[in-house]
Amino acid sequence: MSEPILVVDRLAGRIAGQQVVEDVSFEVPATGVTALLGRNGVGKTSTIKSILGLIDRTGEVRLAGTRIDRLPTHRIVQRGVGYVPEDREVFGALTVAENLRLAERDARPRRELVEQLFPDLVQRRAQRAGTLSGGQQQMVSLARALVNENRILLVDEPTKGLAPKLVDEVAAALAAAAKTVPILLVEQNLHVIRKLADRVVVLSGGRVVFTGAATELLDDEDRIRRYLGVHDAADAVENTGTLEETR
Repeated sequence: MSEPILVVDRLAGRIAGQQVVEDVSFEVPATGVTALLGRNGVGKTSTIKSILGLIDRTGEVRLAGTRIDRLPTHRIVQRGVGYVPEDREVFGALTVAENLRLAERDARPRRELVEQLFPDLVQRRAQRAGTLSGGQQQMVSLARALVNENRILLVDEPTKGLAPKLVDEVAAALAAAAKTVPILLVEQNLHVIRKLADRVVVLSGGRVVFTGAATELLDDEDRIRRYLGVHDAADAVENTGTLEETR
């Protein structure tokens, strides 16, 4: 078995002096999708931001065996950690092509891969990103991360607020991306988790309360109810297909 690509050990994070991540430890395998799950407001996004150094944190974070928790965010990204933020954060006044060019940091950006995964963006390369639909903006956000050669992708709530058809399109893009790079995915849609995730890490009270195979959690209604606060898996995808989370 290969060494994990990411090891998080006793990670704690603070925002404006308030503890938002308590004592989190888990590993991300070097292949596939690992989902980070939990009830509303348990600190999933804050855990991602702590790994990246976007908020004050203590503890250890190792990327391919090397500590990165003492590095500033831009150095962590340069080491090969791609980030797709929850709110997309595209540059609305710039075109799709300009958004992608700004994201390029490698001498040989993976433009062919991006064009293969997101053919609609090729058609819209001259369109301002701010005029795109929410789903199209999410594709731009994913494409910006995938245009570079990364060792891992940290993807935060990629299907949040999207219509079911667009949820399926984003999930398909993530599945294709996962064939080339391991992904740590924060996602509230259990249907998407079932399709994508190999393993899950569940947070509660700022700590890890469960790690294991995705099917071990998703096939256990009691665990779903206890850890995620829904009656069963069907409840989690009814109507919008998402569990709303506030942070």
